[in-house]
Amino acid sequence: MKPLGRKAGQQATQAESRNCVVVGGGISGLAAAALLAADGHTVTMLEKEQQLGGRAGRWKTEGFSFDTGPSWYLMPEVIDHWFRMMGTSAAAELDLVRLDPAYKLWNAPGAASNPTTVRTGRGAATALFESQQPGSGRELGHYLDSAELAYDLAKKHFLYDPFGTLRGLLSPSVLRHAPRLATLLVRSLDKFVAQRFSHPLQQKILGYPAVFLGTSPYKAPSIYHLMSHLDLQDGVLYPQGGFAAVVDAMERVARKAGVRIVTGATATQILTRPRGRRSQCRGVAWQDGDGVGHSTAATLVVAAADLHHVESKLLPEPLRMHSAKKWRKSDPGISAVLLCLGVKGGLPQLAHHNLLFTDDWQENFARIAGGQALADTTSLYVCRPGTTDATVAPDGSENLFLLVPAPAVPEWGRGGLDGTGSPQVEAVANNAIAQLAAWTNTPDLAGRIVVRRSYGPADFQETFNSWQGSALGLAHTLAQSAFLRPGNANSKVDGLFYAGSSVRPGIGVPMCMISAEVVLKLVRGDSSPGPLPEPDLPFPPGEDASATQGRRAWKAGAP
Repeated sequence: MKPLGRKAGQQATQAESRNCVVVGGGISGLAAAALLAADGHTVTMLEKEQQLGGRAGRWKTEGFSFDTGPSWYLMPEVIDHWFRMMGTSAAAELDLVRLDPAYKLWNAPGAASNPTTVRTGRGAATALFESQQPGSGRELGHYLDSAELAYDLAKKHFLYDPFGTLRGLLSPSVLRHAPRLATLLVRSLDKFVAQRFSHPLQQKILGYPAVFLGTSPYKAPSIYHLMSHLDLQDGVLYPQGGFAAVVDAMERVARKAGVRIVTGATATQILTRPRGRRSQCRGVAWQDGDGVGHSTAATLVVAAADLHHVESKLLPEPLRMHSAKKWRKSDPGISAVLLCLGVKGGLPQLAHHNLLFTDDWQENFARIAGGQALADTTSLYVCRPGTTDATVAPDGSENLFLLVPAPAVPEWGRGGLDGTGSPQVEAVANNAIAQLAAWTNTPDLAGRIVVRRSYGPADFQETFNSWQGSALGLAHTLAQSAFLRPGNANSKVDGLFYAGSSVRPGIGVPMCMISAEVVLKLVRGDSSPGPLPEPDLPFPPGEDASATQGRRAWKAGAP
């Protein structure tokens, strides 16, 4: 098999046949391990948990199946690109369903408490805005044009760029839009939205995606208004079986590529040796589930784990890229209280995705940023996957996943089964259940719960080695975006690379897949800014020639 993304006749070098160890079996670890194995490396992946997926976790009990992490399938062309790089496709590996509606918005009980249904597509979105406030539909059209432009520029020039140099920023298309980009970077998303829309609900629809980036609309640069292109225009998909099915597909593809996967393997040290003024990777020391020590030799190591943990626990201080002082000035992003509920009976009023927005929007985010206790009612997200997927709950029951954005304060403690988590976590969980019951007019909700499990900030810290219990990764603030975000290579250790949500390009399943491709580029010495070329493949099942051409065109079109 020709190494990935190579032009005809291009030969692999001796350095491209090195032994490689990938630390971490989450999305970025699986993606990196598979790409490197397909490119000719001998790859061993170490995962400390017994199951793969990292934050894209799962929990099964009494016939209920829960995703305990990502649930919004956005940027489908990026996910498909990774599968295509591996010789297959998302269509061949996953059963994807387009959600309609995309989501519902819920308000506090009162005169205006009817839910708002948000459907995908420019026509539906602009009609919704126009019905809420005359004239805002046309303004939304301009907003979505800007969001699409920002997204296209990001894909072609920023997301896949290793940023070994800043030459990619001097491309004609970037320079042509430089004044606009500069404004988008220095202005907050909140101010950018408020300048165009005065309707409170519209401001929340356009501002809430900042939470998916680990921050708030008051701290995220307005360049991230590109997120509205994804949910309002591109649409939201769902993989049958949930994100657990995505993880299983990636594992299947990785094993087929030759990746050796070891679970219950906790990395304890990245081993190096001096090499002139620098150091060189020589392997990874790790312990198995019985506490027995092992060492796997490798001249190439990809640390696909939380960056703070990697640098503070697996490397000696002289080889770290970020000082303790720099970490103190960094923003870990938000944490969360998660709640998995098995509910007897139906909840037909809920959509697949649901957002509950409080009126005290700014205070809500201020509490999170300030590490304060949340109010009894707070903005939260509720997923009811059973409306799309009959396999996630027993007949006559519902599977609910609640995510309550919370401060990154691990002192809040861990969650537990049946209300046995820490008092702080369970208080937030109880309030969330009561709020959902009141806002959706389901007064008997609490009494119908037959399965309950919560997760708190300390779970993220202890299970995923997440810095300060962050739920998603370093927040996408101006100082932690694009080339200002921690990079994917350690400049002090030859052969040591980083992937995942705490490095470039950032948070989310697609971003973690892109980070793996950035690592592949760095290993090769490839400084190109865009995605690597895909191999020519037959049409995947259910896809015709025109669909394939349209999918491939996402990489080619430069604004």
